[in-house]
Amino acid sequence: MATTPETTERYAGLSAEQLIDMYRQMVLIRVFEEKCQEMYTRAKIGGFLHLYVGQEAVAVGTINALKPEDHIITHYRDHGHALARGLDPKALMAELFGKATGCAAGLGGSMHFVDVSKRFWGGYAIVGSHLLMACGMGTALKLQKKPEVVMVFFGDGATNGGEFYEALNFAKLGKLPVVFVCENNLFAMGTPIAVHSSVQEIYRKACAFDMTAERVDGNDLIATYEAALRAVEHARSGQGPVLLECVTYRLRGHSAQDTQKYRTKEEIEKYRARDPNQVFRKKLIEDGILSEEQAQQIERQMEQVVDEAVQFADQSPPAEEKWLDPTSAYANPIADKY
Repeated sequence: MATTPETTERYAGLSAEQLIDMYRQMVLIRVFEEKCQEMYTRAKIGGFLHLYVGQEAVAVGTINALKPEDHIITHYRDHGHALARGLDPKALMAELFGKATGCAAGLGGSMHFVDVSKRFWGGYAIVGSHLLMACGMGTALKLQKKPEVVMVFFGDGATNGGEFYEALNFAKLGKLPVVFVCENNLFAMGTPIAVHSSVQEIYRKACAFDMTAERVDGNDLIATYEAALRAVEHARSGQGPVLLECVTYRLRGHSAQDTQKYRTKEEIEKYRARDPNQVFRKKLIEDGILSEEQAQQIERQMEQVVDEAVQFADQSPPAEEKWLDPTSAYANPIADKY
């Protein structure tokens, strides 16, 4: 399978190898998330669990527009971003299982995935708070004259909080290299966007700060990738921040325990017909970039990867509790400085 001049133009200049790898990433996220739901039901995973099913095209489309030296900071629905950035599925599953081999030593859980080596600075549980942290990182990059970009993810509900407006204002004032990616999945927990926001086209909120903004179909992988490329280039070139709104839909509830009484089965089925993974899979096969056999092979391979991650997590030792010791560095990390 290979791209032709026509398909190259249609797919934003990406090669067949790159396109197939992006499909592989989307499948990995989907299989990982569905397995997480199963493990949560079996009490292998505790605490909160917010799944990314249905939003795969946003993470894969935007993060593939970044360079390895760029930075990512995200919200509590962080599994998809971590996998798209290339974090180890074994370390992620172990983190969910509360094991010492987890990406945060088993102490963070679902909402706090992190890997400094990938410049993946974490998922954060407090809605909107991390937008200001992205501004801090952007300020540091600008002062150090580094050609790097910060990409920060958040949901539509976060755009109603004060931190969102403070962050956009500060970033615009300083022309910071920050790309604000709003994953508008049409619900703030269980509240529809028409109920929680007076402006439902989130990208329009950037006009208060004269900031460049764009809205894209977040279920369209290539459109999302192209929009992210434009946003990243804008920020990297010194022209300042961008607000990128990716309109999508989560096919599972707000959290693993969500009974979803705020929406109908008919509505969910309507959006299942636009499942980004299935749409992209069909498109690649129709254009001769991917065969049915290749697609099935990728799907089997990702199931094996996730099964191995579960086995690794199951067999790993539990997280150490030395952080509970009041004399440890975990309890007072700046004790030796003051």
